Amino acid sequence: MLGTAGTVLLLADVAGEAAAQSPLPPVTVDAPRARGAERNQGATTSAPRTRAVNRARQTNRNVAAVPQASDSNAPSGIENPQGPVNGYVANRTLSGTKTNTALREIPQSISVIGADQIRDQKPQSFDQILRYTPGVGGEQFGADTRNDWFFLRGFRAQQDAMFLDGLPLFNTAFATWKLQPFGLERVEVLRGPSSVLYGGGSPGGIVNAVSKLPTAEPIRYIETGVNSFGNGYVSFDVGERLLIPPASGTLDGRVVGVVKGGGTQVDFTQDNSYYLAPSFTYRPDANTRFTVMALASKDRTNGNNWLPYEGSVISAPFGKIPTKLFTSEPGQDYFMRGQTMVGYQFEHDFSNGMTFRQNARYAHVDVNINSYIGAGYVGPPASATLQRYRFVANDSADLGTIDNQLEGRFNTGAISHKVLAGVDYKKYRLDDYQASAFPAGPLNIFNPVYGSVTPMGAPYLNRILDQQQIGVYLQDQMKLDRFTLVLSGRNDWVDTQQFNRLAVPNTSRDVSKATGRAGLIYDVGLGLSPYVSYATGFDPVIGTTRTGEFFMPEEAKQVEVGAKWEPAGFNGYLTAAWFDLRKTNALTIDPTNIFFQVQNGEVTSRGVELSVTTNLTPDFKMVGSVSSYDLFISKDPNAALLGKRPVAIPTVLASLWGDYTFHSGPLAGFGFGGGARYVGESFADQANTLAVPSRALFDAALHYEYQQWRAALNVTNVADKIFVSSCDGLTSCFYGERRKAMLSLAYRW
Repeated sequence: MLGTAGTVLLLADVAGEAAAQSPLPPVTVDAPRARGAERNQGATTSAPRTRAVNRARQTNRNVAAVPQASDSNAPSGIENPQGPVNGYVANRTLSGTKTNTALREIPQSISVIGADQIRDQKPQSFDQILRYTPGVGGEQFGADTRNDWFFLRGFRAQQDAMFLDGLPLFNTAFATWKLQPFGLERVEVLRGPSSVLYGGGSPGGIVNAVSKLPTAEPIRYIETGVNSFGNGYVSFDVGERLLIPPASGTLDGRVVGVVKGGGTQVDFTQDNSYYLAPSFTYRPDANTRFTVMALASKDRTNGNNWLPYEGSVISAPFGKIPTKLFTSEPGQDYFMRGQTMVGYQFEHDFSNGMTFRQNARYAHVDVNINSYIGAGYVGPPASATLQRYRFVANDSADLGTIDNQLEGRFNTGAISHKVLAGVDYKKYRLDDYQASAFPAGPLNIFNPVYGSVTPMGAPYLNRILDQQQIGVYLQDQMKLDRFTLVLSGRNDWVDTQQFNRLAVPNTSRDVSKATGRAGLIYDVGLGLSPYVSYATGFDPVIGTTRTGEFFMPEEAKQVEVGAKWEPAGFNGYLTAAWFDLRKTNALTIDPTNIFFQVQNGEVTSRGVELSVTTNLTPDFKMVGSVSSYDLFISKDPNAALLGKRPVAIPTVLASLWGDYTFHSGPLAGFGFGGGARYVGESFADQANTLAVPSRALFDAALHYEYQQWRAALNVTNVADKIFVSSCDGLTSCFYGERRKAMLSLAYRW
C-alpha cells in the first residue's frame, strides 16, 4: 500500500423542481413530528411507545414552527438532504449535484447509507459502513485499527475520495484522518469521476460523510457496549434549543461524543480513542442558516501485521500463522493520531430564486508511528521465523478548504433551470518524516521472544509538501417535461511545491485542467428512469518519484448507462448501471524501491452494478447489491503487465442485508437482522499468479426496544471464518476480522 506521496502506506431536487418554475415563497416547516425526532436520536423509527412516553415527549417538544433553511429550499414534508433518512430509503441528496436534488433525477450512480442502517449493523469503523454498498470494497487490509481503507469501482480511494460535509479530507503519506460512525447522519457514495464539482477525487467516485447537526427538537441519547475482544465504549448524543432573546431567531446546539478502549483479535494490540463533535445552528430568520461545527479526536492503537503469503493465504510447512500473533514489539510499537477540525456552513435564500452558500473548514492532524514490520521469512518458510524491519513516521498535515456557491432557479420557456456557479479553494501542507532500519530482530512465529531494540536509521524522507488549488465550476440542471439534462464544467489551477530537508533539490509544478460532465435522465413512467452520462476526472496527485520528480495528475473518463426504478407502491428503489471507466497516469509500486511509486499508464474498469434499497413493509428493511468488473492494466511500459489486474483488488462483490422489527403483538419491540457479504478473489502479485481466495461472510443482529431502552446484540463473521483480506505482495498479507460479538444498551429521554 503506497501513499501518493510516494511512500509505503503501511505500508499502503420536488422542492427544487418547483422552485425552478416559480419564485420560491418563504420557507416554513411545521413542528417536527416525534417519529423524525426518534430518527435524529438514533432510535428505531417505529418502535412501540406507551401513552405516558408519548406525553412525556410532547412535553419536551418545541411547539413553535421552526424555519429550516438547511432544507435547501425544500418545503415542509420534503426530506432534508442533510438530515435523517426514512428507514433505509433516502430520496434526496446534496452530493450528486451540490444542490438539493432527488436521487431519481441524477444521471449517475449514488447510494445513501442512513443512521438507521448504521445503527442496525453497528459498524465500528468508517470503512465498515460501506460493507453493503454497491461498487465499494472496504477493509482491504483486514483487521486494521489504524486507518479506513476502501476502493471504488476497482480503484483505491481512501486518500482522495473521503469527504466530510461536502469538503475534502484529502490525505497522503501517513497523515490520515479518522471518522466515527456514531457521529454521522448519513454516508453518500457517488460513483464515477466527480472532480467537476469537487476539484479532485478518485476516478471511482467520492464518499461523502454527513455529520449529525443540530435539530429543532431535543436529543438525549446515551449508549454503551462491549465486544468479544474486550473493547468497550460509551457514546452520547445530546441536543437542545438554547435560550436567546425573543425575536432574534433560534439557536440550536448538539454534542456527539464517543470514548472507547480495549483489546482486539491481535495480542498486545489495543484500540483506544475519544471523539467529541459539538455544533451550533443559528437561524435569524426563515431564509438564513449559519452552522458552526468542530471536532476533536485522539486515537492510540498499534501497527498492523504484515505476513507472508505462504503461511497466511496458503499453508507453510508448519501450517498457518495464528491470527492473534503480534509481529511487532510490545512497549515500543504505537500508532498515535490527534486531529482537530473547525468549520461552518452558511446559507441564505434571497427569496427571488437565488441562494448563496459558503462552506469552510480548517483541519489539522498529527500521526506518530513506531513499528516493527514483517518482511518475509528468515531462510526457508519452514524456519517459522519472520524477518522484520523497524519503521518510524512523524507526519502532520494542515488542510484548509472553502467552497462558495450561488444557486439560481428560473425558467426559459418550457425549460426550468437550476444553475449552480461556484469557486472553491484548497490549501494542503504536509510535514513528512519517515525512516526505517533493516534488518530488525527476527521473530519466531510459535515462540515469539520480544525485547529486540533496533537503532533507527537515517530518514529517507524529510520534507514539506505544499499544494494550493483553486477551481471555478458551473452547472445547469435543465428540466423539460420528463427529461432532465445535467451539464457541468470546471477548471482547476494547482500549484505544488516540495521543500526538502535532505540532499534532494526542491521542486515545484503548476498544472491547469478542465473537466466536465453531461448526463441525461428520462422519466418514462411507472417509476422507471433510464439515463446516460459522460464524465471526465482530474486528481492532482501530491507526491514525488524516487528521484524527486512530481507525479503528473491522474486523469479519468467514464461512460455510464443505467436505470433507476421506483415501482408504484414500493417504498424504495432498484438501480442498474453499466460503466466504462479509464484512469491514466495511474500509480503503482516502484519495482526498484518499494518505498516509492511510479506512474504506469492506464487502468480500465468496466462493469455492472445492481442494487435494491427498500423499506419493504413498516417492519422489514433491506439493502442488497451485486457488482462485477473487468479490471485490467490497459497501457503500461511493461508489456508483461498488459491485461493484468492490479494487486489486492477483487472484481466481484455481492451483499444482502435485512432487518425485521415487530411493531404489534406479543413480540412488539423485538427485531432481528442478518446479512451475507461475498468478496471475490484478488491477486497478490502483478503477474496474477498468486490468488487470494474469495470469501463469504455472514452477519447477524438481535435487538429489543422497550419504552426508552434499546438493547442489541450484533455478530459479524458469525461462522468465524479465517481469511486473508488482501495481499499487496508476497510479504504483505493481512488477516480479516474474525467473529466479533457486540452487546450494546441505549437509553433516550
